[in-house]
Amino acid sequence: MKPGKPTVTEFAAAPQLPSQNSWVARSANFAVRLTRAKAGTELIRDANPDEYFVLLPEVGATVAAGGETVEAEKGTLLIVPPGRSSVIAKGGGLVVSIFSSAAADIMDVAENSGNYREPVAAPLTTWPMPKDGYRLRVYRLDDYNRADTLMRLFRSRHLMVNVFRPRPVPRDTTKLSPHQHDDFEQGSLSLAGNWTHHLRYPWTPDLSDWQPDREIRVGSPSLTVIPAKVVHTSRNTNEGGSWLVDIFAPPRADFSRRPGLVNNADEYPLPDAIAALPPLAAAD
Repeated sequence: MKPGKPTVTEFAAAPQLPSQNSWVARSANFAVRLTRAKAGTELIRDANPDEYFVLLPEVGATVAAGGETVEAEKGTLLIVPPGRSSVIAKGGGLVVSIFSSAAADIMDVAENSGNYREPVAAPLTTWPMPKDGYRLRVYRLDDYNRADTLMRLFRSRHLMVNVFRPRPVPRDTTKLSPHQHDDFEQGSLSLAGNWTHHLRYPWTPDLSDWQPDREIRVGSPSLTVIPAKVVHTSRNTNEGGSWLVDIFAPPRADFSRRPGLVNNADEYPLPDAIAALPPLAAAD
């Protein structure tokens, strides 16, 4: 499998779901639905086949699923169980929903679906059932702020999201973190600020595979999907606050092997093959 091409969606064209004022972009294994909600905007899934995440960066919402109803405030992340669900916005602002590829109807309408006619990542794998079964899970993000990291990681059976704490100033360019993923893409959803994604393609034995380094500059909101095998790092470039959410499908094994890093790890068991591996230290 050769490295794919990055895709950038700036949610500026006509919405793919006009009745909801929602835009959809995808990777190989997940899709993001971005809704510019008004008070009373209702997002209904009649029979979603999988769990999905809902992030409320700008507005609270009434969320109902699995026989439960919660009043979620701005700054909340939720995991919604399979089946029927509804999200009703309490005011105007962005509502972000993140689905696995099991939600085929969402994947199919994505603005960038044409980029995924050929395999560009390993297939989605399913992690074990949550210990207490499917239910509506609510995480108030400020409760998970830590002094030692900007990361706030959560996982489900098919997805992992890292809702970073906002960065108030540009990132220190002497402390970047270039890395790569061998077989999965990374989605970087910018919710505020201006970002530059730096990409370096590997040199393979086939010269025709070689590509020049790239700098992808985006505003907000936008979704950048970074291909597998490509070395990358990201930095915000503006004063006044920037906010990024990273998305992975399936969940990252390396993050999951670091004790205490995934905030809801006690709710979602590891696959046996990963649980059998030794823990990783924070610096690994």
